[in-house]
Amino acid sequence: MRDLLKRTWAEINLDALHHNIAAFREIATHGTEIMAVVKADAYGHGFEKTVCEMLCSGADRFGVSNIEEALQIRRLGIKVPILVLGYTPPEKAAELAYNDVTQTVFDAGYGKKLAESAEKAGVVIKAHIKVDTGMGRLGFFYQDSGRDRETVSQIASVCALPSFYAEGIFTHFAKADEEGGETFTKCQFDLFSDITERLRAEGVSFKIRHCCNSAASLRFPEMHLDMVRPGIILYGLYPSACGERIKPFKPVLELKTVVSMLKNVPEGTPVSYGGAAVTDKGCVLATLPIGYADGYPRLLSNKADMLVNGKRCKILGRVCMDQTVIDTSGAKDVKDGGTVTVLGKEGDEIITAEELARKAGLINYEIACAISKRVPRAYIKNGKIEDVVDYIQEM
Repeated sequence: MRDLLKRTWAEINLDALHHNIAAFREIATHGTEIMAVVKADAYGHGFEKTVCEMLCSGADRFGVSNIEEALQIRRLGIKVPILVLGYTPPEKAAELAYNDVTQTVFDAGYGKKLAESAEKAGVVIKAHIKVDTGMGRLGFFYQDSGRDRETVSQIASVCALPSFYAEGIFTHFAKADEEGGETFTKCQFDLFSDITERLRAEGVSFKIRHCCNSAASLRFPEMHLDMVRPGIILYGLYPSACGERIKPFKPVLELKTVVSMLKNVPEGTPVSYGGAAVTDKGCVLATLPIGYADGYPRLLSNKADMLVNGKRCKILGRVCMDQTVIDTSGAKDVKDGGTVTVLGKEGDEIITAEELARKAGLINYEIACAISKRVPRAYIKNGKIEDVVDYIQEM
């Protein structure tokens, strides 16, 4: 099993994931369900082991981007509710119903097409209605309670279709993770509360109302309602500029590589493509088998550090497709084949996804989600490697 790891690999700490679910459960309002968002291969952590651990740790439901991700979960034999947050072609209505997958319905035209497909197949679709209260993406448009009153009747008409069971209604916050976004978020929440009350007055009610992503769940407990939709926080990464540190969530993922070659070079040596770096003294360069094809951003060229035996070592030159060069002069006992921590903790030093994102001009979501399929995931439980998923060998 270890042989799979000796190039570049990710370590997924299932104990940290369990801790994060428990910590989030303490934050969630009593009685509020937790829909763990596991889209994009569980934010790059690998869906199968991650989903199973989340379920064992207390997640009530799962949120995914598309029907393909939902079916991945169903193939594991998992029966809990799954909500597709994005678009599913209407002709897939029967597949949604047969696999008990809930679909987001975001406008009247789409709802009608989905209902027609469901009626033709003789099935009923479980649906959650999405309301656009300020995000400007998918959703029935409701951003002014006076001007957009027609939206109430549009939603009521869709919910009345015989091929639908409208279980839930939700919105998505656009600025909950931004400093200064409180006013806009509260405005969105007020609009969402207003339209649900208007629908109730029209005889349309919902079992589940939800609007809180990770940031809103941390910052606005009064908005938890019937369900919350944590994503990034469950993986131990804090939402964008949120800055909240209410509970000690633990990073679940570390990224490792090895030294493939060491060489002593003199002052004035150009390094990597274009000679974008030139050594200012004699140093010991280490070439590492990790590059942007593994998901390590080229934007980190000449900017980021990696950890070698607990010491920070700077990247020199451009990150290549498959290789990166670092200056190991400040580290001790560096050897060919030795482990290098690209993302994670060694001794007293730590390189976080937030640090890499800041230096690359990205967000921490992108750092995790970008880790490619050629990087095996090693799953750690009780301090030991429990399993390794190597996507390439499984193809």
